[in-house]
Amino acid sequence: MSRPRILCISFSDIRHDARVLRQVSVLAQFGEVTTLSYGAKPEGVDEHLEIDQRLPSLPQTPAGVAKLALRRFRSVMLDAPAVRRAKALLGDRRFDLVVANEARALPLAFEVGGSPKVWCDLHEWAPAERTHVLSWRLLVAPFMTWLCAEFLPRVDAATTINRSIGDLYLRDFGVRTEIVRNARPFVAGLGPTPLETGRVRLVHSGGAVPGRNIEAIIDAVDTLGDPYSLDLFLIPSRQGDAYWQQLNDRIERSPNTTLHPPVPPQDLPAALNPFDLGVFLLPPHTDNHRFMLPNKFFDFVQARIGMVYGTSVETDRLIAEHGLGVVTRGYTADDLVAALQAMTPDDLDGYKRAADAVAEAMSSESDVEVQASILARLLCSGGSAGVP
Repeated sequence: MSRPRILCISFSDIRHDARVLRQVSVLAQFGEVTTLSYGAKPEGVDEHLEIDQRLPSLPQTPAGVAKLALRRFRSVMLDAPAVRRAKALLGDRRFDLVVANEARALPLAFEVGGSPKVWCDLHEWAPAERTHVLSWRLLVAPFMTWLCAEFLPRVDAATTINRSIGDLYLRDFGVRTEIVRNARPFVAGLGPTPLETGRVRLVHSGGAVPGRNIEAIIDAVDTLGDPYSLDLFLIPSRQGDAYWQQLNDRIERSPNTTLHPPVPPQDLPAALNPFDLGVFLLPPHTDNHRFMLPNKFFDFVQARIGMVYGTSVETDRLIAEHGLGVVTRGYTADDLVAALQAMTPDDLDGYKRAADAVAEAMSSESDVEVQASILARLLCSGGSAGVP
């Protein structure tokens, strides 16, 4: 008997997308997996269809922008250059299940042959993905809202990263989501590393994307000077060449900041383990920022290091509940300086030990169970989970 045919669509480079990589590993347990994404073939899949990274996943051509401005969403939903190419790559392939990563993949998912079930994994609150950018807020946000209203009630399963964002999907689109956090597998064999006398080692990992406020972390370390150091493990943005150069120039001017090459997601906890505190200082530009629970939170836990976060609903709660670190009062370099200066060596050691104590409980095992339950339901019994 042939195995189910599963298509995973993601307008990202899956090799560097920790959430989708974990998703793919679960999909492979249930069927033959074809990935459709930017970048080369991820490990563990049967077939890969590669989209040229230069092609945008939103309709950014002059004709596409005009249609967005005129709210002609149905006529533009398959017009983005990456979507057009993806559809051509699919050809007449047929699947039993399509996993659409993020709302922008939904129109394509419903074009796939074979009358497949559709599971949409919503990595964030789609209508507010980049609403801090004026052009996005005016042109793309209404389109994303329309996509959600049009397609989410038709999916067979929907997941998102936490209950705060799930409540938004239920409130605005009447769709109940199951929760699959950004947690990573439990990393055995790591423990808290000893503090170094007279030194505090900060680390930040993730995408080098404008708006992530990485510059404020560098400024804070420059203000503090010795004994503080900052190490950065950054992934350049596909569209961020100018910003990447500006950020590199800023790093080169900082005597206590070191830039490292990006690390594969599976190797990140070991790379972060020698440090003391993971830092993320993201201002709440959008609802996604206010309700964030990002990959790096769980990376820091598995690395057995403490953390310093700018205040946000979900991370505030978990940091306080488990004693994992501190929350800054604001999002400036001065706010970070104040938080760091208030820490004692005993505090630092306690945060690292707290991460070690909850590492297994905060691993992805429960998230894998949710995903496996969805796959069993859709591939075996044909049930629907998207509509309450």
